[in-house]
Amino acid sequence: MHAAPTISPALSRRALLRSAAVAALAGIAARDAAASDALKVDFIVTQGTAGLTLADIAFTQGFIRAQNLEAKSLEVSDASKAIAALIGRSSDICLWSGFGGVLAAIERGAALRIVAGSLLSPTDAVYSAKPHIRRIADLAGKTIGVGALGAQLHQVMLAVLRKHGIDAGRVTFRNVGSSTDIFRAVVAGTVDAGPAEIDVFDQQAKYHVHALEGGNLWSELPDFTWQASYTSQDAILRNRAGLVRILAAFGKTYRYVSSAASREAWIASYLKVTHKTDPGGAEAQWRFIQKYHPYAVDLVLQPERVQRMQQLNVELGVQKRVLPFESVADMSLAREAMALIG
Repeated sequence: MHAAPTISPALSRRALLRSAAVAALAGIAARDAAASDALKVDFIVTQGTAGLTLADIAFTQGFIRAQNLEAKSLEVSDASKAIAALIGRSSDICLWSGFGGVLAAIERGAALRIVAGSLLSPTDAVYSAKPHIRRIADLAGKTIGVGALGAQLHQVMLAVLRKHGIDAGRVTFRNVGSSTDIFRAVVAGTVDAGPAEIDVFDQQAKYHVHALEGGNLWSELPDFTWQASYTSQDAILRNRAGLVRILAAFGKTYRYVSSAASREAWIASYLKVTHKTDPGGAEAQWRFIQKYHPYAVDLVLQPERVQRMQQLNVELGVQKRVLPFESVADMSLAREAMALIG
């Protein structure tokens, strides 16, 4: 019987070090290979607090990473800026904004398509700091803060004024910016009223404002689809796989924030993106989401929702006619995204 060969300690250590080095290099190579397979997508989000919170959650909870995406976000104040970024090819897709202006742009010849739903009902209320302005009906003759004329926040104010019998010609609209900017202007008294997000709804006394009677937009205008995802036809042709994956990532995000498990993550991301220390606003938003479930967890936007927004555009003079669904929307990307996440 032969004796087992003797291995010196030095040789054993060298072998172990070589093995460790080889394993490390293999790990680096695998990581680099995975990174090289990642699809690049530049996406747009509007600057409301809920949208910024949602985007942060998609990154921090790993929903974007799970789709093997190298993604960057661009923040804009309204759809007009998103449309410009898409047409100029500086971004691939706008994941959420009002889309009334998108429909009007398509009618004028813009090569854009609505590809998914995001926020299916309004999440804003109309606020004022002026004691004598208590109802929507009190806005005649007043200055209302909105975003760009023709964009979502302007459109929704036109719609609610119309519902309450107020001629839009009797008010002055001032382009203030995002809903966050509008709320600051309301608090400062530089506008008489304006729409802003639900995160301040439970803190009206703190900010010395009040929500107007008839101004809870989710109950006043339940058929007003608040936000959708849209992109350019060019982006669909050159980066369809990336668009499908980013929609899948946010489909997962919508499902997550609609569940009770998301409370701590929502609060943490809200405080991060708003640079606030008081979690009250985050709690208000999160409770609203749990109660009303406004996010498009199934991504596909139904034709009747798009047609309803076109009809509103026509009534408000933003569009001349209602276009066929197939000429303004393409839900095949949303369906492919849903197939990825089940």
